Amino acid sequence: MKSFKILSFTALLGIALSSCSKKYDAYDVNPNRPAQVPPSLVLGGVLADMNADKPWSNVMRWNQFDCCNYNYYGDQRYDWNGADFNSYFSLLNVQQMEKEATRLGGKTVNPYTALGKFQRAFFYYRLTNLVGDVPMKGALQGRENGQPVYDNQKMIFIQILQWLEEANKQLADVIADPDKSYNAEGQLLKGDFYFNNDLLKWQRVVNTFRLRVLVALSKKTDDADLKVAQQFKDILGNPAKYPLLEGVDGNLQFIYNNINKYPSNPDNLGNDATRYNMSATYLNTLVRLKDPRAFITAEPATQQLNAFHKTPTDITAYVGALSGESLSDMSSKMSNVDTAVYSVRSRSRYYSSYAAEPGVIVGYPEMCFNIAEAINRGWVTGSAEDWYKKGMKASLAFYGLPVNTAGTFAKTYKGVRYDIPFDFEGGYYTQETVKYKGNNTQGLEQILTQKYLAFFENSGWEAFFNWRRTGVPTFSTGSGTGNSGVIPKRFKYPDAEKSTNTVNWTNALKSQYGGSTDDINATMWLLK
Repeated sequence: MKSFKILSFTALLGIALSSCSKKYDAYDVNPNRPAQVPPSLVLGGVLADMNADKPWSNVMRWNQFDCCNYNYYGDQRYDWNGADFNSYFSLLNVQQMEKEATRLGGKTVNPYTALGKFQRAFFYYRLTNLVGDVPMKGALQGRENGQPVYDNQKMIFIQILQWLEEANKQLADVIADPDKSYNAEGQLLKGDFYFNNDLLKWQRVVNTFRLRVLVALSKKTDDADLKVAQQFKDILGNPAKYPLLEGVDGNLQFIYNNINKYPSNPDNLGNDATRYNMSATYLNTLVRLKDPRAFITAEPATQQLNAFHKTPTDITAYVGALSGESLSDMSSKMSNVDTAVYSVRSRSRYYSSYAAEPGVIVGYPEMCFNIAEAINRGWVTGSAEDWYKKGMKASLAFYGLPVNTAGTFAKTYKGVRYDIPFDFEGGYYTQETVKYKGNNTQGLEQILTQKYLAFFENSGWEAFFNWRRTGVPTFSTGSGTGNSGVIPKRFKYPDAEKSTNTVNWTNALKSQYGGSTDDINATMWLLK
């Protein structure tokens, strides 16, 4: 009997080893995770990933909207290392979402394939802007291609624009599909917490995002393959085919609440009291323009109130710190809450609830300024001033400011309410610094400045990408910048790329930057 048991065990072991050699991949499956799910469940995760660059994050400090003056919590340094490549995980989920839609009866064209194309464009736009060339055609293939070749940035942008064209067409086809009774799981959009499954709203976002991509290519207007100006003209000239956002109610934005809490909220007020302050690049620009958003987003500097006897309604009491200032100096100037040199973020707006404001991902004000920029540059005809004013009004209205008639807005400071008058047409816009100076360099700088202000604590990296492209507004540099006082132009590739995809990583550096150094100060194709 003992001998039988041993022989039986040996036979079973042999079978197991044989199976292992033939079906190794079976051991790579986690039995505790479902192999199949409805596409709507995968969609939810992808949509959440689109809000990765949140308000008051490191990204926003690199946008020079705010500063951290306490080294335990962070700084403003641009000593960048490997980029975040988490977008590839999101892209894998996009692939899976499309497969699940097909499995559950989705037609060749369905809402998930259409949104999948937009999401591919969205995530690859982020990836290539951070580093330059990235794997695209050979990526996302798992063991079949563990060392994908890097696609050059020009081809990536061509593909991004093609995906957006296809996404617009597919969304239009699904919206117009006469077979309304076709209710297979893979053909019905569900789980969309941004627009409650409204495909027309998504179509407007797709085309608005495409304008962002085209404006990002402003240095490539002579490229015959890209046709930047022509594509912009085609979109604006055919609103029936390419519907765009019509107001801020169409923004692609994340709504915070008591469960998904806004990053600044009552829970962390105690930690953040004096450890974060406003940046001069943002706040001092508002003060220079006598822009009421200063009152809404910031507190007056206590030094200005106590030592210089100013009031919370005096815009000169709002002071931002140079992002390039040394951390020790900034910290020293903010060490006493009663004599703090710099303004902090508004307590009444950002710490009184868990839903301070939506986190905008793609917004209407940006679209207005992008159209104004295109007209200023001569890509399309129209009134740049009209779009410039629309963008400003939309951004100001986002903060509850009266823009259509003269009125007042409330500023609450330490429990006291102050009603401050505001008149857009008869006051704010009449200023020489604000009134559009025409389709020239000065006018372009005004458009870019107002677009930067509208990006405050939203839209991810866009404020930085626009500064990198245009130099507007002037970013602060100094000992607090790191990187020898220079703001870099890109991130390095993740360390894993150097070790696991060495040949292609090396070739990508040589083809882009003329050597083997992964230099954060190197200039990618997009900026040449």
